[in-house]
Amino acid sequence: MSPAPYPEVELHLVMDNYATHKRVEVRDWLAANPRIHVHFTPTSGSWLNLVEVWFGIIERQAIRRGTFRSVRELTGKIRDFINGWNNRRHPFIWTKTPNQILTKIERKKTSLTRH
Repeated sequence: MSPAPYPEVELHLVMDNYATHKRVEVRDWLAANPRIHVHFTPTSGSWLNLVEVWFGIIERQAIRRGTFRSVRELTGKIRDFINGWNNRRHPFIWTKTPNQILTKIERKKTSLTRH
């Protein structure tokens, strides 16, 4: 990734907590690009997987097998999909209550699993 398209602004990357960012090459690149700020999802943040579900829905229903002559055309198609989704009001339905999720997060760990 090159930060060149946005030379005057800070960029914020949201990354999962996988080990890729721990590689020496990645750490060196980030150190050489101080306006790039990396934020990591919590280790116990599997509930954030709904973001991946959402992008999968957009990909399947708005992008896949499409032909786009420009980035503007692609982003327009994505925006049209999002506007249509919002107009139909299709919320994601949680299957667990906030208390159930928080109880699981606060539960004492019984192993020394390292990620």
